Amino acid sequence: MVKAVFPGSFDPPTYGHLNIITRGAVLFDSLDIVVAVNSQKEPLLKAELIKSLFEEQLQTMNLKDVKVVIYDGLIVDYCRNVGAAVLLRGVRSSADFNYEFELSILNKQLDDKIETVLIPTEPKYFVLRSSTIKELLNLGGDISAMVPPAVESALLKLREQKT
Repeated sequence: MVKAVFPGSFDPPTYGHLNIITRGAVLFDSLDIVVAVNSQKEPLLKAELIKSLFEEQLQTMNLKDVKVVIYDGLIVDYCRNVGAAVLLRGVRSSADFNYEFELSILNKQLDDKIETVLIPTEPKYFVLRSSTIKELLNLGGDISAMVPPAVESALLKLREQKT
Protein backbone atom coordinates (compact mmCIF):
# COMPACT_ATOMS: atom_id res chain seq x y z
CA MET A 1 0.00 0.00 0.00
CA VAL A 2 1.46 3.34 -1.05
CA LYS A 3 0.51 6.33 1.06
CA ALA A 4 1.15 9.82 -0.33
CA VAL A 5 1.16 13.28 1.21
CA PHE A 6 0.17 16.44 -0.65
CA PRO A 7 1.52 19.36 1.44
CA GLY A 8 1.01 23.07 0.97
CA SER A 9 -0.31 26.25 2.49
CA PHE A 10 -3.32 26.10 0.13
CA ASP A 11 -4.06 29.76 0.85
CA PRO A 12 -6.62 29.69 -0.71
CA PRO A 13 -7.60 26.22 -1.95
CA THR A 14 -8.05 26.32 -5.73
CA TYR A 15 -9.46 24.16 -8.49
CA GLY A 16 -5.83 23.43 -9.39
CA HIS A 17 -5.24 21.94 -5.93
CA LEU A 18 -8.41 19.86 -6.25
CA ASN A 19 -7.23 18.58 -9.62
CA ILE A 20 -3.93 17.37 -8.15
CA ILE A 21 -5.83 15.78 -5.24
CA THR A 22 -8.18 13.95 -7.62
CA ARG A 23 -5.31 12.68 -9.73
CA GLY A 24 -3.26 11.72 -6.66
CA ALA A 25 -6.18 9.81 -5.17
CA VAL A 26 -6.19 7.63 -8.30
CA LEU A 27 -2.43 7.04 -8.23
CA PHE A 28 -2.01 6.19 -4.55
CA ASP A 29 -3.80 3.96 -2.04
CA SER A 30 -4.26 6.84 0.38
CA LEU A 31 -3.59 10.56 0.30
CA ASP A 32 -3.16 13.02 3.15
CA ILE A 33 -3.66 16.66 2.28
CA VAL A 34 -1.39 18.44 4.74
CA VAL A 35 -2.20 22.08 5.38
CA ALA A 36 1.23 23.30 6.36
CA VAL A 37 1.54 26.08 8.89
CA ASN A 38 4.30 28.48 7.83
CA SER A 39 5.19 30.83 10.67
CA GLN A 40 7.05 33.10 8.24
CA LYS A 41 3.95 33.85 6.17
CA GLU A 42 0.87 35.83 7.16
CA PRO A 43 -1.95 33.71 5.78
CA LEU A 44 -5.09 35.15 4.23
CA LEU A 45 -7.09 32.19 5.55
CA LYS A 46 -6.42 30.38 8.81
CA ALA A 47 -5.32 26.74 8.58
CA GLU A 48 -8.45 25.54 10.38
CA LEU A 49 -10.68 27.25 7.81
CA ILE A 50 -8.64 25.84 4.92
CA LYS A 51 -9.00 22.36 6.42
CA SER A 52 -12.77 22.70 6.76
CA LEU A 53 -13.12 24.10 3.22
CA PHE A 54 -11.20 21.11 1.85
CA GLU A 55 -13.26 18.68 3.91
CA GLU A 56 -16.49 20.24 2.66
CA GLN A 57 -15.33 20.00 -0.95
CA LEU A 58 -14.03 16.43 -0.56
CA GLN A 59 -17.47 15.26 0.58
CA THR A 60 -18.75 16.03 -2.93
CA MET A 61 -15.84 14.39 -4.76
CA ASN A 62 -16.29 10.71 -3.82
CA LEU A 63 -12.58 10.04 -3.30
CA LYS A 64 -11.41 7.08 -1.25
CA ASP A 65 -8.85 7.34 1.54
CA VAL A 66 -8.26 11.08 1.31
CA LYS A 67 -8.02 13.09 4.51
CA VAL A 68 -7.02 16.61 5.51
CA VAL A 69 -4.74 17.46 8.41
CA ILE A 70 -2.94 20.53 9.73
CA TYR A 71 0.75 20.16 10.49
CA ASP A 72 3.38 22.49 11.87
CA GLY A 73 6.79 20.95 11.27
CA LEU A 74 9.02 19.30 8.71
CA ILE A 75 6.94 17.49 6.12
CA VAL A 76 9.37 14.55 6.09
CA ASP A 77 8.69 14.13 9.82
CA TYR A 78 4.96 14.00 9.08
CA CYS A 79 5.60 11.40 6.35
CA ARG A 80 7.66 9.30 8.73
CA ASN A 81 5.01 9.57 11.48
CA VAL A 82 2.19 8.33 9.22
CA GLY A 83 4.21 5.87 7.11
CA ALA A 84 3.94 7.82 3.86
CA ALA A 85 6.47 6.99 1.15
CA VAL A 86 5.59 9.74 -1.36
CA LEU A 87 5.41 13.52 -1.38
CA LEU A 88 3.04 14.64 -4.13
CA ARG A 89 3.54 18.06 -5.71
CA GLY A 90 1.92 19.90 -8.59
CA VAL A 91 3.98 21.99 -11.01
CA ARG A 92 2.79 24.69 -13.42
CA SER A 93 6.00 25.93 -14.98
CA SER A 94 9.74 25.46 -15.24
CA ALA A 95 10.13 27.86 -12.29
CA ASP A 96 7.85 25.60 -10.20
CA PHE A 97 9.82 22.56 -11.39
CA ASN A 98 13.15 24.10 -10.38
CA TYR A 99 11.83 25.00 -6.92
CA GLU A 100 10.20 21.60 -6.39
CA PHE A 101 13.28 19.77 -7.70
CA GLU A 102 15.53 21.54 -5.20
CA LEU A 103 13.03 20.90 -2.40
CA SER A 104 12.87 17.21 -3.34
CA ILE A 105 16.68 16.97 -3.04
CA LEU A 106 16.54 18.57 0.40
CA ASN A 107 13.75 16.23 1.50
CA LYS A 108 15.72 13.26 0.16
CA GLN A 109 18.69 14.33 2.29
CA LEU A 110 16.42 14.49 5.33
CA ASP A 111 14.89 11.06 4.64
CA ASP A 112 16.08 8.94 1.74
CA LYS A 113 13.04 6.64 1.99
CA ILE A 114 10.63 9.38 0.87
CA GLU A 115 10.19 9.96 -2.86
CA THR A 116 8.77 13.09 -4.48
CA VAL A 117 6.33 12.74 -7.38
CA LEU A 118 5.68 15.83 -9.50
CA ILE A 119 2.46 16.08 -11.49
CA PRO A 120 2.21 18.78 -14.16
CA THR A 121 -0.90 20.88 -13.97
CA GLU A 122 -3.62 20.55 -16.53
CA PRO A 123 -3.50 23.51 -18.95
CA LYS A 124 -6.76 25.05 -17.72
CA TYR A 125 -5.22 25.50 -14.26
CA PHE A 126 -1.94 26.96 -15.46
CA VAL A 127 -2.66 30.53 -14.30
CA LEU A 128 -4.03 29.59 -10.87
CA ARG A 129 -1.65 31.15 -8.39
CA SER A 130 -2.61 32.11 -4.87
CA SER A 131 -1.02 35.54 -5.36
CA THR A 132 -3.15 36.15 -8.47
CA ILE A 133 -6.33 35.14 -6.68
CA LYS A 134 -5.49 37.39 -3.73
CA GLU A 135 -4.78 40.33 -6.02
CA LEU A 136 -8.02 39.81 -7.96
CA LEU A 137 -9.91 39.56 -4.70
CA ASN A 138 -8.43 42.84 -3.43
CA LEU A 139 -9.30 44.58 -6.71
CA GLY A 140 -12.87 43.28 -6.75
CA GLY A 141 -12.30 40.83 -9.60
CA ASP A 142 -14.24 37.65 -10.28
CA ILE A 143 -12.51 34.61 -8.76
CA SER A 144 -15.36 32.14 -9.26
CA ALA A 145 -13.56 30.22 -12.03
CA MET A 146 -10.50 29.72 -9.83
CA VAL A 147 -11.88 28.49 -6.51
CA PRO A 148 -14.81 26.35 -5.36
CA PRO A 149 -17.97 28.24 -4.26
CA ALA A 150 -17.35 27.74 -0.53
CA VAL A 151 -13.83 29.15 -0.88
CA GLU A 152 -15.12 32.10 -2.90
CA SER A 153 -17.74 32.78 -0.24
CA ALA A 154 -15.12 32.68 2.55
CA LEU A 155 -12.83 35.03 0.60
CA LEU A 156 -15.61 37.50 -0.21
CA LYS A 157 -16.66 37.52 3.43
CA LEU A 158 -13.07 38.22 4.45
CA ARG A 159 -12.85 41.05 1.90
CA GLU A 160 -16.05 42.61 3.27
CA GLN A 161 -14.64 42.49 6.81
CA LYS A 162 -11.55 44.40 5.68
CA THR A 163 -13.52 47.22 4.06
